[in-house]
Amino acid sequence: MDASPLPTIDIESLGLAEGALLLIRRALAEVPAGGVLRVRGRAPDWALHLAAWCRQQGHGLQPCEAHEALVTRGAQADGRWRGAQAAAGDTPGLPADEALPGWGLAARGATVEAGSPPFAFALRRRRELWAATAGELYRQAAAAQWDPATAIDWDAPFDLPDAIEDAVVQVMTYLIENENAALLVPARHLGQIHPHFREVLQLLALQCADEARHVEVFTRRAQLRGRSPGLSTAGGQASLQTLFQAPDFSIATFLLAVLGEGSFVNLLNFLQAHAPDPVTAQVCRLAARDEARHVAFGMAHLEYRLEEEPDFQVRLANAIETRYDQLAATSGLNEEVFDALVLIAAGALTPAAVARGHAAVQQLQRDMAAGRRARLARLGFARDEAERLSALHTRNFM
Repeated sequence: MDASPLPTIDIESLGLAEGALLLIRRALAEVPAGGVLRVRGRAPDWALHLAAWCRQQGHGLQPCEAHEALVTRGAQADGRWRGAQAAAGDTPGLPADEALPGWGLAARGATVEAGSPPFAFALRRRRELWAATAGELYRQAAAAQWDPATAIDWDAPFDLPDAIEDAVVQVMTYLIENENAALLVPARHLGQIHPHFREVLQLLALQCADEARHVEVFTRRAQLRGRSPGLSTAGGQASLQTLFQAPDFSIATFLLAVLGEGSFVNLLNFLQAHAPDPVTAQVCRLAARDEARHVAFGMAHLEYRLEEEPDFQVRLANAIETRYDQLAATSGLNEEVFDALVLIAAGALTPAAVARGHAAVQQLQRDMAAGRRARLARLGFARDEAERLSALHTRNFM
């Protein structure tokens, strides 16, 4: 019986340096180790170039008649993939339980060549950073980005009494320093996340962009009428500093997003409802929408981690208690901010107006506490424990 004809490729007049190697490599990939590929060509010196390439790659070469050569695929040609690992999850669409350092910056699911350098990503275990809704939240965040120059009517006419304008400036000053913290805390973790968990990486990158945009618009509103920024207190700074001291990503997310930014959504909605001018209302409405998405990620991540590691709830409670003890000697929310919120809600300096404004701020604080209790309950805390922990949250809101 005649032997099967050799697989053959004709590169015609295409030189190896002009793309013929692509065709040869693809044809040779269909040949088993030790198998033979017949190559035909008519480009000048193509056989010499093919011989040099075969020596480099570990393939055998046997020149034949004019314009033809036989390439024997070498066994060592598969060596570059020996020991390679596919950077894929255990189930379709789900990242691996742990991303290996040797996967480096490869795309999830890519075949990673043996010998690739390891990358020391601290956050490489799924339970430490994942959220079931991370991909959907990223798509929402990407679609919801807005441009401060066009989304806000900075030229909208308004004229406020000096006391009310000063109050707005003070609150904007307070919002800026809190948004600086909300930007920098996730930014600290970005470079530690293995890119295998790309949805979380992308989402946090957009979250940082959100906060940078908030800093911009709060600053522009504060300066809109030529005022200088208001007061930043030691107590407020101390409260924000504790966010940087959180020992890991989950606890930082819990303190910042679930507790702090959750309360900030209440605050921004309050400011939108009581805004004395259209610019303040627009700024706070857009920022609140972004912050609600940050809270949604924080909740989804903590729900996932607690499902994987129920005992982690003890660490969350300890984080609140530790932060409370650290801030016990501080003054919390400064009087200037509290009074500014009262004035914004009052709209005037008359006793009756101030009484209304004071009552509104008291209701705001109750709404914040109720929101924290509800989120803690969603994370599995018993009702009494959720109420106790909510009461321990920093008086600085964030």
